[in-house]
Amino acid sequence: MFGIGSQSTEGMSAEAVAFATALGESGFIMPVTKVVELVAGIMLLANRFVPLALALLAPLVVGIFGFHVLLEPSGAVIAVVLAVIEIYLAWVHRHAFVPMLRPTYSNALPSPSLSRS
Repeated sequence: MFGIGSQSTEGMSAEAVAFATALGESGFIMPVTKVVELVAGIMLLANRFVPLALALLAPLVVGIFGFHVLLEPSGAVIAVVLAVIEIYLAWVHRHAFVPMLRPTYSNALPSPSLSRS
């Protein structure tokens, strides 16, 4: 389902086939998913904007993990490995995510002056 090109649905549960078909027929989800995967993958390989790449990939990894754990367990091992890699890289770059996890936000930067001198 999540590979390049069309994959066989042989051996998949009816629920998994229905879900994969709905995503494919939407005409929107799969192209957007592929673009995000490509852009984030390039960022990871180039070691540039890694926290942003991880933030972009996190919802996709959750979707892949959920699909394989709940609907198509035959791919659960790869989904778990993918989730572990995502979590590990997020932990390595946790300093970039700490500000998002604070319950309140304080802007340390001074407010720009709107008056002209």
